[in-house]
Amino acid sequence: MTDKTEFYNGNTACAEGAIAAGCRFFAGYPITPSTEIAERMALRMPKINGNFIQMEDELASMAAIIGASWAGARSMTATSGPGFSLMMENIGYAAMTETPCVVVNVQRGGPSTGQPTMAAQGDMLQARYGSHGDYSIIALAPSSVQEMFDLTVKAFNLADKFRTPVFLMADETIGHMREKVTLHENVEIIPRRELTEGELPCAPDENGICGFGTFGNGHNIHITGLTHNEKGYPATDSAELHERMVRRQVDKIEKHRAELTDVDIINPDAETVFVSYGAPTRTVRQLMADMPDKFGHMNMRIVWPFPDAELEKFKNVKTFIVPEMNLGQMAKELRQYTNVPIVTAAKLGGALHTTEELLKAVSAAETAKKPVTEVRL
Repeated sequence: MTDKTEFYNGNTACAEGAIAAGCRFFAGYPITPSTEIAERMALRMPKINGNFIQMEDELASMAAIIGASWAGARSMTATSGPGFSLMMENIGYAAMTETPCVVVNVQRGGPSTGQPTMAAQGDMLQARYGSHGDYSIIALAPSSVQEMFDLTVKAFNLADKFRTPVFLMADETIGHMREKVTLHENVEIIPRRELTEGELPCAPDENGICGFGTFGNGHNIHITGLTHNEKGYPATDSAELHERMVRRQVDKIEKHRAELTDVDIINPDAETVFVSYGAPTRTVRQLMADMPDKFGHMNMRIVWPFPDAELEKFKNVKTFIVPEMNLGQMAKELRQYTNVPIVTAAKLGGALHTTEELLKAVSAAETAKKPVTEVRL
């Protein structure tokens, strides 16, 4: 089989990436601006011996893909802000039960119903901290239609390798724009590690990851969202066991930050450096094409865990500029890892940053004295 080149929007490319990665179960509820993903999966799944189910709401959608994963399927759902909020309880359950699955959030303006047809990046901190308790998460952010395909494939591999829900944090701009995309027929598939005979279902290997006991494969296992021991049975009265379990589940991701780093770095010797992800990356790249060698740039394809070690590559930086379609959510995360002044180029309302607005942020960077300076665009 050979690769194909198509002219698709980002949502369609996402669905095709999921199928190429082996996704055979999709459960979801239509919501703008992600609905094209569900529509494409509804069309394609019956033709490849897969399953598409339109659920009654997003709570049920998340529950369904958790169940499908335990039955052995690579599973996915897609939503936008209001639906993402509804999924949070079961996202916490997926994290606690270490269930591999993929959740796509094509972000729109909020809070509440907000701007259903306009782009935003207002759910970035929700992706990291939205459910209750302590856990870590993996989240990817595409900045092109090609990356919608490629990063969807990568999300499934990371979910299975680390036994965790993985988020694809897209936005309406990328979801609805049309570009040429290469659909790879033969993509790398990293399977989950199946539980071996005699292995306890919640006893980790040297990487802190447990074998997966797929239903129907002869494993006698118990799955619970309660604090549980290495046999998988509830043990809620042990402070020592609870701390050990939670720390292990966090560490299996946080201790692999280097492996989970996916960034593009351009001109690391620059004094003014843009840090971006998703759609604003496109404007940064345009500005750098118009004014070559003047600025540095770090584009993040994996935003959680945050690639803090990469910041050390910018030896001469005097100011970081963070263009975001929110009020500076990832700039807050950046603040934890650097003493360099940060200029937040925050923009709401759905329109992408312009190069003129980025230059306004550059002017502010030249006189920035506060730890964080917000530029009103």
